Formats: sequence, C-alpha cells, structure tokens
Amino acid sequence: MSTISRGDIKPGTRVGIVQKQDQPTGAITEGVVQDILTKSSSHPHGIKVRLRDGTVGRVKVLLD
Repeated sequence: MSTISRGDIKPGTRVGIVQKQDQPTGAITEGVVQDILTKSSSHPHGIKVRLRDGTVGRVKVLLD
C-alpha cells in the first residue's frame, strides 16, 4: 500500500478517512477536506484532516 503524502491532499479534495473510534474495524468515512491537521509531509498512519462536516480522521484513500 502506497502512503499518501501531505502534498497529495488539498482543501476540497474528496477522501476516505478512518476516524479514531473506527480504527479497530477500519471503517472508511467519505468526505471533502476542509483543513489538513498534520504538519509533517507524511505520517505512518495517514495524514490527519478535518472534513467539511467537522469529522476528523486519517486519510486512507484519495477519491478524486
């Protein structure tokens, strides 16, 4: 599985994230990025973002 870097994500990008409470199951939540919360260029568990609806999680898949 290739890692997604911070440079791949911009506000307005459609993504699939895993929320903290869904980490054991890996359930994906889809949405549009509002803010990128991870400051580093990469993270082993995924870049943390806030979606437009306020949901926070780590990006697992780019949908655009």
